[in-house]
Amino acid sequence: MAAGTKKIGSAGRYGVRYGATIKQKVVDIEKKQKATYECPSCHKITVKRLAKGIWKCYKCSHTFAAKAFSVGE
Repeated sequence: MAAGTKKIGSAGRYGVRYGATIKQKVVDIEKKQKATYECPSCHKITVKRLAKGIWKCYKCSHTFAAKAFSVGE
């Protein structure tokens, strides 16, 4: 079984369950949480998510708390 599909991407793992709208919301959230963000300390775009609400800059090793799925916005 494939990990995703062309139309829905990574939410294709849910198959025919849950509906297209909910799967699109899942895709949007996953894109936000897997993206890299700007570090508030060194201003490099190297911040990645460690866990829910915990973010780490891999340049300066600054670890901080922010939103669950994204740093800013």
